[in-house]
Amino acid sequence: MVFSSVVFLFLFLPAVIALYIICPAKLRNGLLFAVSLFFYAWGEPVYIWIMLFSTVFDYTNGLLLEYFLANKERFVNYQKYRKIVLTVSVVGNLGILCFFKYTEFLLTSLRDLTGTDIHIWKLALPIGISFYTFQTMSYTIDVYRQKVKAQHNLIAFGMYVSMFPQLIAGPIVRYASVEQQMNDRVLVPAKMAAGLQRFIIGLGKKVLLANQIGALWTEISTQKTGTVLGAWLGAIAFMFQIYFDFSGYSDMAIGLGHIFGFTFPENFKYPYISKSITEFWRRWHITLSTWFREYLYIPLGGNRRGRTRQIWNLFVVWSLTGLWHGASWNFVLWGIYYFILLTIEKIFLGEKLEQLPGWLQHVYTCLVVLFGWVIFANENIADLGRYFLTMFGANGALYNQTAIYQWYTHIPLLIVLIIGSTKLPKQLLRKGWTRLKLIDAISSRQEQIRFVAASIFTVLVLYCSVAFLVSGSYNPFLYFRF
Repeated sequence: MVFSSVVFLFLFLPAVIALYIICPAKLRNGLLFAVSLFFYAWGEPVYIWIMLFSTVFDYTNGLLLEYFLANKERFVNYQKYRKIVLTVSVVGNLGILCFFKYTEFLLTSLRDLTGTDIHIWKLALPIGISFYTFQTMSYTIDVYRQKVKAQHNLIAFGMYVSMFPQLIAGPIVRYASVEQQMNDRVLVPAKMAAGLQRFIIGLGKKVLLANQIGALWTEISTQKTGTVLGAWLGAIAFMFQIYFDFSGYSDMAIGLGHIFGFTFPENFKYPYISKSITEFWRRWHITLSTWFREYLYIPLGGNRRGRTRQIWNLFVVWSLTGLWHGASWNFVLWGIYYFILLTIEKIFLGEKLEQLPGWLQHVYTCLVVLFGWVIFANENIADLGRYFLTMFGANGALYNQTAIYQWYTHIPLLIVLIIGSTKLPKQLLRKGWTRLKLIDAISSRQEQIRFVAASIFTVLVLYCSVAFLVSGSYNPFLYFRF
């Protein structure tokens, strides 16, 4: 079951919201846990046991970490025991993740490298495993660091791990950010309404923008012969598809969180307006970047042990960031690509960029990110090489009639995508009221106008999204496979 499906929108979600509203406050954690398990089992019942095991596993580890700390007078080597528990937690979680996500990749790579006939295990990747594994690991690490207290209620912890709004593709919610909300949240109509609006905007991003431009990327990437103009258009299409697809899911997840009384962390802050790669990664998939910084980069030493050690730490972090996204060499290459760029910016390029005009910094960043998405999108290294050759005129003509037609027919959509990836829509609304002299009127009148305009826009987005969904086909989110 995906958020952008008729079943979810008109059956599952309304039923869950209705049950949640009438449910006594003390039972709401249990209700969310139950419906989240149902949500997960709807699409992948075979692997629900893995998530349940991770839940019980790290629930127990959290209690053990707290137990040894509380009884340190009794256990002379209590810190040693706590380190053992933490090690078991981290190794266990990573072991499960690596087994399901990387076994086939490692065996295939070994077979190709040695030329031996190795039996390749075909393992389906459990949906959301990369996300909920990182969540449970961050919980045990934070309990070990004494940043949070161990959760004693298994149902409450199970709800945290399996919460359906962000289970499949994030944002990665650290336990510390929702600890107080686990048992101390209330239903606020205004917050629920804002959450519903955020959800609908995310739905529109996915259905009306990501799916439409994604169809163009699919068409171009599957063509037998390409052109320079076509290849560049395809790269631009994927660049926008992955942003509106993933940020749309994050908006929907955050909106659902508001409906149920939670405040999830933001995952995107207009990354395509960045003026450097360093800034881009402060704005893109923020919760993943934060996770790697807090639980890997800083423990490795961060930038505190000299330039050489910092570069090594960056290499480790970005290689693993690439691997986290998928079991394929293009993802490793993608991670190393950003490691090189970020290292260069830290050493000297960052200062040089600041001396350039803002628009030139922006062009540099967009081009670098565009090339990165080409690496990301082509899992086959040979296909990746051919695509880059085509982009630079070494593997095809400059253009043909198909490429010209594709550019011409998609210009309006591209304009919408460019505007939609900036802060301009919000700014235009406010500036529009100023020019009409409405903003100087009574505050309540201003709020009424903005409320009516936002409501009309939201209803229109919902109507158009549903119309596309009813007439369309299955449309999973890109990050479901990670």
